[in-house]
Amino acid sequence: MGEVTNVMEFEAIAKQKLPKMVYDYYASGAEDQWTLAENRNAFSRILFRPRILIDVSKIDLSTSVLGFNISMPIMIAPTAMQKMAHPDGEYAIARAASAAGTIMTLSSWGTSSVEEVNSTGPGTRFFQLYVYKDRNVTIQLVRRAERAGFKAIALTVDTPRLGRREADIKNRFNLPPHLSLKNFEGLDIGKLNKAEDSGLASYVAGQVDRSLSWKDVQWLQSITSLPILVKGVLTAEDAKIAVQSGAAGIIVSNHGARQLDYVPATIMALEEVVKAVQGRIPVFLDGGVRRGTDVFKALALGASGVFIGRPIIWSLAADGEAGVKKALQMIRDEFELTMALSGCRSLKEITRNHVMTDWETPRASLPVPRL
Repeated sequence: MGEVTNVMEFEAIAKQKLPKMVYDYYASGAEDQWTLAENRNAFSRILFRPRILIDVSKIDLSTSVLGFNISMPIMIAPTAMQKMAHPDGEYAIARAASAAGTIMTLSSWGTSSVEEVNSTGPGTRFFQLYVYKDRNVTIQLVRRAERAGFKAIALTVDTPRLGRREADIKNRFNLPPHLSLKNFEGLDIGKLNKAEDSGLASYVAGQVDRSLSWKDVQWLQSITSLPILVKGVLTAEDAKIAVQSGAAGIIVSNHGARQLDYVPATIMALEEVVKAVQGRIPVFLDGGVRRGTDVFKALALGASGVFIGRPIIWSLAADGEAGVKKALQMIRDEFELTMALSGCRSLKEITRNHVMTDWETPRASLPVPRL
């Protein structure tokens, strides 16, 4: 892996190694995939305003999320069925996250269970939750995540139905026969099987609760003491309701551009959400982060941290646990360099004035700086 110099280069290696059905499942977005491209492209429309001649000999990237100390504001987003990418799957990602001193979010649809991931050793982990029509299944999942030491629930709220992912329809996507959704083993619910189109779309239609609403966020709080992050907020209106509903935090996410196409890039939606919550709860960004510069831009626009999805899968496919460790280290190193070259020594020194965006007015009214 010596020749890989940024996390985007892992994708080509992964594409060579993975079966087409699996690569397409991870890579694709919904419908025209406009938002998929926009999640990346939008970052390139945000430019830096670096400050110079600041002593940057010591830089501190550490932060805390929901009271848990982590080494950097870069965390691992939930992605489903990781053993399709590499036999070690969720185990490798859990160990790499722990070694990097950051948070892994385990998907409900993991190919390893909460107990198995917990068995990899210490680490701060969150559990991504889909609410099933059978609420007893949901209650059991939450209880098991609590017992396995998971520290928060990331409630996915943008998937009452699965987005239209045309590659999965063409490939008749289904989980390879040697794998299963481990969190649901032994429960009397449907299996993810081959279907006429996408097996996953059929599974979601049968199992996931389309009636999910804000009152269920409160219901979830009644069954668990774990903090709840609402994942999938893109508007100020919903951000305000999330605060009122008792959410511990918000993840601005468009589900990796896999649900509703033509929603904005998450980096474009971020500031609206940040302004709406007025600092009452932390806001995180998920989607399109590929560089340390992207992390800095998200923090400058008010995010408390970012979650990374596909680059983790590609690095896993390329080189297992070592690949994921390398991906996390590369983004960390790039972010630290961006901080140094912008004149920021800690996360609290990263401000809105460190970036300019093509949607704002010129900065005639900035205060005059003093030494």
